[in-house]
Amino acid sequence: MELHNVWFVLIAVLWIGYFFLEGFDFGVGVLTKVLARDRAEKRVLINTIGPVWDGNEVWLLTAGGATFAAFPEWYATLFSGFYLPLLIILVCLIVRGVAFEYRVKRAEESWQRNWEQAIFWTSLIPALLWGVAFGNIVRGVKIDAQKEYVGTFWDLLNPYAILGGLVTLTLFTFHGAVFAALKTVGDIRARARSLALRLGLITAALALGFLIWTQADKGDGWSLVAMLVAVVALVGAIGAIKVGREGWSFALSGITIAAAVAMLFLTLFPNVMPSSLDPAWSLTVTNASSSPYTLKIMTWCAAIATPLVLLYQSWTYWVFRKRIGTQHLADAAH
Repeated sequence: MELHNVWFVLIAVLWIGYFFLEGFDFGVGVLTKVLARDRAEKRVLINTIGPVWDGNEVWLLTAGGATFAAFPEWYATLFSGFYLPLLIILVCLIVRGVAFEYRVKRAEESWQRNWEQAIFWTSLIPALLWGVAFGNIVRGVKIDAQKEYVGTFWDLLNPYAILGGLVTLTLFTFHGAVFAALKTVGDIRARARSLALRLGLITAALALGFLIWTQADKGDGWSLVAMLVAVVALVGAIGAIKVGREGWSFALSGITIAAAVAMLFLTLFPNVMPSSLDPAWSLTVTNASSSPYTLKIMTWCAAIATPLVLLYQSWTYWVFRKRIGTQHLADAAH
């Protein structure tokens, strides 16, 4: 396999890892307003992702860095054409990180309430915009003969991309509700399971429409297989949460995300950013890639560093694997 094809697959894997991991902590962030009944329960929800949220964002940094190094033309066109939505996502991620750290720096209720509002909105907005962004990448955007984006921000707000945004928002929130049920005890766990079941049904309806639309417009045999895996896994996740098997439900909702993202990349290949003006102007894995020497060096670096990162992150999840509840919270003043 050519190295540019290898790096297309690796970038797809990085995005799968990012959406699998960041997806549930986006979902938990949204649920701080929807699921928690009081400040103590908000603290419980935030504490479920407190040790891992920043590690999850490493996958985004790695995916962006790998795209820049392996496919500089793709990176340039993507970040210039999607400048405003990506800037909004970046600002949200910055504010979200500050909110996690600063929320407990002062004991005043208004201070903590404002930062909790920030956590909610900076979790909801990226969860929505990532779906809009990937919907546009798959659908195709206005790229001219010079490989430059010539559309406007409003061109990105088309029905297909908006549906994609609603799918990622509901899917991540469902994923987060399952994670909350997996990581908590008591009444909040029971309510998380009940909410996850309702969210799962909404997610299934939206996701099925989006995946069928994608398959009908861009799909082939391989993308059909990925779509079927995503649908079966989502149905399984809903069934598992209904009978109280949170671990199985979380694994299956993760498989749903992985299969859905894989389907999007399968419909893209060999393009990385199709042109809606002329297919000949599309960015592909060949005309957007770096030199073979650059890709070779990157491959060796990735082969050495990736297992170490995976081992460290796996260890982090193992250390913080236990359930928590309001009875485990430290004194608020402390």
